[in-house]
Amino acid sequence: MALASTGSALGDPKTYKIGAGIKRYTLMDLGFVQTKNGNFQLERSLDPNSPFTAANKLKVTVKKDLTAFQMGVTTGNGLKALNIFKDDRTADNVEQYHYLIENLIERDVLEEA
Repeated sequence: MALASTGSALGDPKTYKIGAGIKRYTLMDLGFVQTKNGNFQLERSLDPNSPFTAANKLKVTVKKDLTAFQMGVTTGNGLKALNIFKDDRTADNVEQYHYLIENLIERDVLEEA
């Protein structure tokens, strides 16, 4: 999946774009890690009971010049994209996903498109 100006997780009805007030320091405060090629990447567990066991996780990558991003929900090892919105068994994961996205919106990293 390539970096783009808008994006959403598989199955999420909402689309997001990079926030107008995004700052590099905000990304670092939120736990984004700089990759080898200079992009910023965040991986967070969607398990509401333990941040250490990640059956599903949210991955957000922001381009190094802060103009594009990609996001998705993946398996614990990060190899397969998942749709957590289609099954009632993943309701806790959806709630945690919305909490993390709201935090990114509050800090001007993302905004609804």
